[in-house]
Amino acid sequence: MKYTDFEAIMSPERMSRYLIATKGDTNKAMALYRANLHLSQEVFTVVSCFEVALRNAIDERLKVTLGSDWLRDAIQPGGIFDVKKFPETHRKLTKAYTKLTATNTYRHSQLLATLDFGSWKHMFANGQYRATGQCLLKVFPNKPKSAPGMQYNNTYIFNELDKVNTLRNRIAHHEPICFTHSSQTVDTSYIINEYQKIQTLFAWMGIDSHALLYGLDHVQAVCNKINQIK
Repeated sequence: MKYTDFEAIMSPERMSRYLIATKGDTNKAMALYRANLHLSQEVFTVVSCFEVALRNAIDERLKVTLGSDWLRDAIQPGGIFDVKKFPETHRKLTKAYTKLTATNTYRHSQLLATLDFGSWKHMFANGQYRATGQCLLKVFPNKPKSAPGMQYNNTYIFNELDKVNTLRNRIAHHEPICFTHSSQTVDTSYIINEYQKIQTLFAWMGIDSHALLYGLDHVQAVCNKINQIK
């Protein structure tokens, strides 16, 4: 495809960063745009696997302490999320539960699947962490022990998950991830850094991410390709 046609479809404004980054080389600009899409696909695959693993680990932990239908029970009158300080969680769950019961398709697994990454991140926010019994750090049995200079507590986990959530949302909203933030400079260090953090979180969960993602993970290879284009 000619660059003029490509730009007309994607918009001159969107392509301007790629064109500036490649010093006006239109072929390289298109190649960089496509490589960014490829990188987004690769990273989203890793994030998606992590999200499912995290969701399932939290669910298994809370089934033990709160029961097999803990999400449904949490929004019932007197439930742990039936309080004013958790309005968004209560709203999301109530909406999903009402829809499932109306269609006679309620299952715990179906309700579980309705929650987004942000909801699982907020399980480690102070309020919800306490409401669920302060047991969710057990989801990360291999995390380092806290020390006076570094606390690997629920707040630390929340902040790490927030970074993953931000990356996930950037990809979902079609933001380029091959640049230094808010610039036209090609730089994959942000992605490599976040990718390594996800690998660390997998390890803290006791999951062999390399085995899990065998044949799926090409993040480093695509980053190398991008670095050759600039």
